[in-house]
Amino acid sequence: MQSDQPSPRHPRLTSIDSLRGLVMVIMALDHVRDMTTALPPGTDLSQAGAAFFFTRWITHFCAPTFVFLAGISASLYGARVRSTAALARFLLSRGVWLVCMELTVINFAWNFNIGSRTVPVLQVIWAIGWSMVALAGLVWLPRKAVAAVGALMVLGHNRLDTVQPPAANASPLWVLLHIQGRLTIHGTPVAFLGYPLIPWIGVMALGYAIGPYFVGARPQRTARLMQVGALLTLAFFALRLPTLYGEPIAWIPRATTVATVISILNVTKYPPSLQFLLMTLGPALILLGWFESRAGRVFESLITIGRVPFFYYVIHLYVIHGMAIVIGLLQGFTVRDIAVIFFFYPPGFGIGLGWVYALWVAIVLALYPACVWFAGVKARRHEWWISYL
Repeated sequence: MQSDQPSPRHPRLTSIDSLRGLVMVIMALDHVRDMTTALPPGTDLSQAGAAFFFTRWITHFCAPTFVFLAGISASLYGARVRSTAALARFLLSRGVWLVCMELTVINFAWNFNIGSRTVPVLQVIWAIGWSMVALAGLVWLPRKAVAAVGALMVLGHNRLDTVQPPAANASPLWVLLHIQGRLTIHGTPVAFLGYPLIPWIGVMALGYAIGPYFVGARPQRTARLMQVGALLTLAFFALRLPTLYGEPIAWIPRATTVATVISILNVTKYPPSLQFLLMTLGPALILLGWFESRAGRVFESLITIGRVPFFYYVIHLYVIHGMAIVIGLLQGFTVRDIAVIFFFYPPGFGIGLGWVYALWVAIVLALYPACVWFAGVKARRHEWWISYL
């Protein structure tokens, strides 16, 4: 089989890898919090205390940044293979592969399939997979048209908020596209949609549209990325503070300054509102520009993780859920009690936030040697299937 892989002689952009590695590390904090604490399902973290809220809030940057970088990486891949057909074929096959992995290997990591109380939960890998499938079609359009499609989804999807029916009465297609909730077919629940596809497809399309800006040496790229990121961040506050367009939940003044700040920052992720995307992608672009000129051991470590994101993602879920079972056994629960998705953990299970941070650091450090090993495998071997891992 002939490979569509780009030549290994082409250098990678370390700024993209380092930012991707950073969001993967931060993402692990969110999943440790999910799987080792036992807040009741549906708990509003803005009411659970500032420490819990900001622990969750910092992890909001992960999904938008990762999806956006995936779009940039797709563009860079296309520039290297110099073939729209090869790029579309890769995006389609990798997207389908990710969807299949979400339904099998990744869902097993979340619930270990011992309990019978859950249906598959379709999360970020599901959204990335279908976004790649959509991008496989979009890449045949002129790049300006791809940018227009992405901008329309990101800027305009909140207009759909006023016409959507309640999730319980929505059609399966509408749930897939725009509503977080239970996907029901002929009255039978078949999955829970954590990540409706709009506007994630648009976020990836915008990343793809700006991809050429990362080809070759551009002395002004660092400053421009930071300027654009600052403008997006300012746009968030310009829309959020006067409660203008782009967020279905208005903020309200609270009794304390911290509580008011939490209300301002507590924007909608499922699906991500325009204000949510401005709040997260703005700082992400600032960091991407800053990483262009960074070096050192910490950044080399982030680059290593950023080069094996799917490997890291799958392994870290299994390790965290395994640790949750150990914690449960130490607290007197059975394996079956904790071998379910975290929504159904029993009352009384869980560790405090300080222990969450300690466990997060320990898990990331423990996974790093595995990432070094697998990054070495990917560097030495160039079979077509390696790029899917």
